[in-house]
Amino acid sequence: MDKLASLLHTTPAIAWMVLKVVIVFAGVMSLAAIFTWVERRGSAMIQDRIGPNRAALFGKIRIIGLAQILADGIKMFFKEDLIPTAANRGLFFLAPFLAFVPALLGFAVIPFGKSFVSGGTTYHLSVLDPGNGMGMLYPLAIGGMAVYGVLVAAWSSNNKWSILGGMRSSAAMVSYEIGMSLAVVSIFMTTGGYDPSEIIRAQGHQPWTWNIVRQPLGFIVFFTCMFAETNRLPFDFAEGESEIVAGFNTEFGSMKYSLLALAEYSHMMTASALIATLYFGGWQVPFVKDPSVLLSVACFVAKLVFFAWVFVWIRWTVPRFRYDQLMNLGWKRMLPLSMVNLVFHAWRMSQGH
Repeated sequence: MDKLASLLHTTPAIAWMVLKVVIVFAGVMSLAAIFTWVERRGSAMIQDRIGPNRAALFGKIRIIGLAQILADGIKMFFKEDLIPTAANRGLFFLAPFLAFVPALLGFAVIPFGKSFVSGGTTYHLSVLDPGNGMGMLYPLAIGGMAVYGVLVAAWSSNNKWSILGGMRSSAAMVSYEIGMSLAVVSIFMTTGGYDPSEIIRAQGHQPWTWNIVRQPLGFIVFFTCMFAETNRLPFDFAEGESEIVAGFNTEFGSMKYSLLALAEYSHMMTASALIATLYFGGWQVPFVKDPSVLLSVACFVAKLVFFAWVFVWIRWTVPRFRYDQLMNLGWKRMLPLSMVNLVFHAWRMSQGH
C-alpha cells in the first residue's frame, strides 16, 4: 500500500480508499456488462434457443458469444442520438445518470470480504468503513432514489407511454418499500445493530445460523420486493413491452439507452449483494471459521453471482403480473407478512430467545 501511495503521491489511507472505489465500481460495472450477455444466453437456454453466438473478435474468435458485449458497446457508442422535439432536453440528458449513479452508490457500505491487518493497520473491504453511522440504512435510501431516474426519464421524454411507465414505477416503489423495510428492520432488531459488518458477524459461519434459516418469511418478503425495486420481471411495469411499448425508456437510444440498461443490471448486482449480506452470511464461508481474505471475497462474489442468476432465471420463467395484481401483492400480501414477521421476532426476543 505504501508503494501505491507513493505512486499516487498521497497517504496510504487515501490510496486504499481510491483502490477500493476502483475495485468495487469497476467490478459492479463489469458484472453488469457481463450479465447483459448472461441474460440473453440464459433466456436462450431456458427457452431452447441458441442465443448470441455470431459476434466474434477479428471475425474468427467467437468465445461463446462474449464478443457480443463489445459489439453492443460499439453499436451504442456510434448510434445516432435522437431527441424528441418536445422533450425537456436538460432532464432528458440527466435522467440516465440519475438512474445509473444510485445503482452504483448503493454498494458502498457492503463488505465484500474479510477485513485484514497489514503493517499494524486494519483494512476494511468496503468502500465506506464499518461504523460509519449509516449502515444498511444507506443502500435502502439510495435504492429508493433510483426511481427518480425512471420518473425523470419518463417525464422528460414527453411520451404518454413513457409517463405511464414512470408512474407505474413510482407506485410500485411506494407499495414495496414499506414491506421490504420492515423485513430489514426485523434483522436490525435481532442483530442488535444495523451495520452490515455486525449483521455478517452475527450470522456466523454455520449455514443454519444464517438469517435465511432464522427469518425465512422475512427473506421471502425481501426477495420478492427486490424484484419490484429493480424493475425486473415479473414486476417490470416501468417497461412493460407488451403493454406500453417500452415504457420509460421508449425514446432513449445510443449511450443514453446503454446507461439505462447498465443501471438496471447494476441495481441487480447491488440487490444480489444485499440478499447475500442480510440473509446468507455475506462473505462468511460455510463451515470455515477463519477464512483467508481471498477465500472470503471469492465466497461473496459466488453468492452475488448466484442470486444475480436467480434474477435472470425468474425473469424468463414467470410471466408478468397484471398491474392490479402487483398492487394487491404489495399491499395485501407483502406488507402484512412483513408485519407478522416483525411482530413474531419481537415476541421471541421478549421471551428471551
